[in-house]
Amino acid sequence: MTLLNLTEDTFFNGGIKVFQHREGYRFSIDAVLLAAFSAPETGDRIVDLGTGCGIIPLILGHRHPAVSITGIEVQPELAELAARNVKINGLKGRITIIREDMRSLSIQAVSGPVDIVISNPPYRKGLSGRVNPHPQRAVARHEILATLQDVASAAARLLGIGGRFAIIYPAERITDLLTNLRSAGIEPKHIQTVHAKGNEPARLVLVSGIKGGRPGAAVHEPLVIYRPDGTYTDSVQAMFNP
Repeated sequence: MTLLNLTEDTFFNGGIKVFQHREGYRFSIDAVLLAAFSAPETGDRIVDLGTGCGIIPLILGHRHPAVSITGIEVQPELAELAARNVKINGLKGRITIIREDMRSLSIQAVSGPVDIVISNPPYRKGLSGRVNPHPQRAVARHEILATLQDVASAAARLLGIGGRFAIIYPAERITDLLTNLRSAGIEPKHIQTVHAKGNEPARLVLVSGIKGGRPGAAVHEPLVIYRPDGTYTDSVQAMFNP
């Protein structure tokens, strides 16, 4: 891995630096939305399944100095990049990157049970639709190495009773999502639809659930990303503020 193959972005007025592969997987605003939605509390121990370049642990580590995070990534180059990003940002004491397949990840590997599991998983079933020729992007977008069921099962395995799972997923697959969470023993408790603009249908949905929780979910006010002029709404802009 060379710097020539990477790009550098900064967030929170230079509070964190994020290197990404120029041609491979690159994170989107989905990661920022999910990090904010997860709303950790002081002392929480968090696992991010499919951490990519480590963007969610970096955001949480910067925003919440009293939490510890473990990022799980199966792709070797991304795991290496995530570890580099953690080191560059001086967060090695609170963020750990583990190269592992979530399907075989044990609770002992993350010193669990943990308080929160987060995932921004592949959105598309199997090899449906056009598969990106770049392997990093293909694995990030399609259920090639992990299905939705795999993600839900891994989250349930790592959480203690009462622990929380937070995920962002396509709105059109919300039935699949809620069904898989409940089957894994995670009861959906909070649901928020995400809209590019206020007059457009939901593109994504943010869902959090409790392992062993009782039935009953709250549906929150929709989250709108852009104003009509294309700038971020106040709610989203606040997620980028220092």
